[in-house]
Amino acid sequence: MSDTGRTRDRRGRGMRGPAVMPRTPGRPELRTARERFDALVLDVVTAIDERWSSRLGLVEYAVEDTPLVPDDWAGTVPLSSLVRGTGTQATRLVLFRRPIEHRCETRSDLEALVLTLVVEQVAELLGIDAEDVDPRYSPD
Repeated sequence: MSDTGRTRDRRGRGMRGPAVMPRTPGRPELRTARERFDALVLDVVTAIDERWSSRLGLVEYAVEDTPLVPDDWAGTVPLSSLVRGTGTQATRLVLFRRPIEHRCETRSDLEALVLTLVVEQVAELLGIDAEDVDPRYSPD
């Protein structure tokens, strides 16, 4: 039996090694899932913050992998957290990447969920309807 023209695929794992050779050694050419998620959140937050910054005041936006929940936690895992600022301390809006990604099957689902979470938290901060915060928001 001849193996000419075929690539070796031991144990059915597919090709091994990087799919794209990096231009800079030691730095992957393709962005990681975390970097792609951060870029998505930055796009959503930038658009909303530019529109509402005068009313929002100082807000820190952050992404963390998972929320810290107590060992005896019985509810669903939170997707975001909003801590209102006091005095000179900024309001902090945190999105939890892994639980959000876990609930999405496609990239468009992920974009819609991130937009929904940010819009609903900003609407709560401003005391207005979520539909008024961003025209892309759909409550469905």
